[in-house]
Amino acid sequence: MPQPNRRTNCRVYCAGPLFNQAERNEMTAIADALAQADYPVYLPHRDGMEFRCVREVLIERGWPPDAAGQFLHAAIFALDIFQLVEECAAMVWNLNGRTPDEGAVSEAAIAWVLGKPLIAYKDDARSLIAGRDNPLLAGLVEFDLARDIGELPGRLEAALRQAESSPRPAALPPAVERAVRHGRELWNALNANGAQGNSAAIAEVTARLFAPGGNRMPHES
Repeated sequence: MPQPNRRTNCRVYCAGPLFNQAERNEMTAIADALAQADYPVYLPHRDGMEFRCVREVLIERGWPPDAAGQFLHAAIFALDIFQLVEECAAMVWNLNGRTPDEGAVSEAAIAWVLGKPLIAYKDDARSLIAGRDNPLLAGLVEFDLARDIGELPGRLEAALRQAESSPRPAALPPAVERAVRHGRELWNALNANGAQGNSAAIAEVTARLFAPGGNRMPHES
C-alpha cells in the first residue's frame, strides 16, 4: 500500500529577513526549494501581508500613520502566531544577515517551545561570538545549521519523521490562544476575500477586524 506523503500535509513556515529585495529573493528561493519538494509553505510577505504596502493603502484611505501602523502591527502579529501555532507543522529559519532578523528569532523560539520541527539555514560567514553563532539561537537547532538551501528538504523530512513520536504541549497560554483566535479570523477573512497579494483588499480586511471601531475613520467615531 502506498505510504501517505507527509510532505503535502505539512505546511512550512519560512522565517527570515524581508527588508530589502535581496532578502526577499533569498526567502523566496528557500520557499521555492521546499515547494519543489512538495512542501506547502507560508512565506509571510507573499502569503500574508507586507507592512509597508498595506500601511500605505491605509494612510491613503485617511488613517493617521501612527494609528494605521499600530493596528496593522497587531494584525501581523496575530496572523503570524496563528500560522506558527495552528497552520504550519514545521519551520525553516534563515539566520543570514549581520545579525539574525529579530522577528524570525521570536518565531523560532515559539516553534521550539511548541515542539515543532525547526531547521536553520545560514551561509553567511558573519557571527557574533568568536566565529560562532549566539548559543541561545544555535541551541534551538541542536547547534546544527544547514549551509546550503538544497539541504533543507531532506533535513526537514528527517525532523518531521523524528517529531511524529514526540509529545506536543497540551494547552496554550491564554494570550497565545487569543492571538491564534484573532489570526485565524484574519486568515479566514483574507481567504474569503481573495486578498492574498492584494494590498488594498488586505487593508480593507485588516481595518475591519483590527482598527478601533472597525472601518470607521477616527473622525467618524
